[in-house]
Amino acid sequence: MTGEPRVRTVLGNIDPAELGVTNAHDHLFFASKLLPGQELDDPAAAAEELLHFKVAGGAALVQWTPYGLTRRTRELAWMSREIGVHVVAATGLHRAEHYAPTLLGRVVDDLVQVFVADLTEGTQPADLPDEPRTGPRAGLVKVAGAFHTIDAHARLTMTAAAVAHQETGATIAVHLELGTAALETVHLLCEQLDVPPDRVILGHLNRNPDVRIQREIAETGVFLGFDGPSRANHATDWRLFDGLEALVDAGHGGQILLGGDTTTAAARLVTGGGPGAPYLLSTLAPRLTKLLGGDVVTAMLVANPARAFATSWLE
Repeated sequence: MTGEPRVRTVLGNIDPAELGVTNAHDHLFFASKLLPGQELDDPAAAAEELLHFKVAGGAALVQWTPYGLTRRTRELAWMSREIGVHVVAATGLHRAEHYAPTLLGRVVDDLVQVFVADLTEGTQPADLPDEPRTGPRAGLVKVAGAFHTIDAHARLTMTAAAVAHQETGATIAVHLELGTAALETVHLLCEQLDVPPDRVILGHLNRNPDVRIQREIAETGVFLGFDGPSRANHATDWRLFDGLEALVDAGHGGQILLGGDTTTAAARLVTGGGPGAPYLLSTLAPRLTKLLGGDVVTAMLVANPARAFATSWLE
């Protein structure tokens, strides 16, 4: 890799120090056939949500919506510019269940090219594959594991993500299905495919709130994503604090990232009356500050994401 590390936002590369208070995993746009009627596909509502996040103290939001799930990168760019919040977009591919077979069939044999082009040339809508890549560049690769295993689809997408990392330097963010198969993911990406642990983010660790396994995951050196605090039925809020406290006490506070992971209209503040993107800063961060101290929480929201999403990009 060459050059100083930079975070690749939808408005261009920035110094990591400019990122500021970061929601490290959320969605302004997201639409899946698994969530009919809950699409996040309204630019006005997305802009209002981002504005509420800014008012709560947010300076950056990382959208983990990958290729083919309505990521709307052009809209992300104008919202970022108009509202004044840094936004990072994703390439990559989610679990196969989220996609129509026709879309998967069109890209499955050429995933590396799709990922690398999104990262280095520019993005395009999945339903317009022949359109010029005039959308902003993606700043990370998002892939997904299966429930308690790495199935064939996950192995395919993670392998493509690893090659894209080697060609570009991009960080790889992983959706862990209900927080499972974390160690299997690390084994594949870091041990078999040679991705450095500090270029891997494991998301949804709060959905499998076993403090012992979380400690074992942390010892591998990857970044630890705790996201989706609105999902109390997924054992998030009420066990999150014990898990984070245990990791900080064990010396892993520098690996923790916090996010909201708003994936449905019902969970969004402005359309569904849910916690939405601002909840991370308006409610969760103050409670964590009382438990862990302001410096620790500030690191989780500022210093850690600045390291996690910055890389010395290869063009």
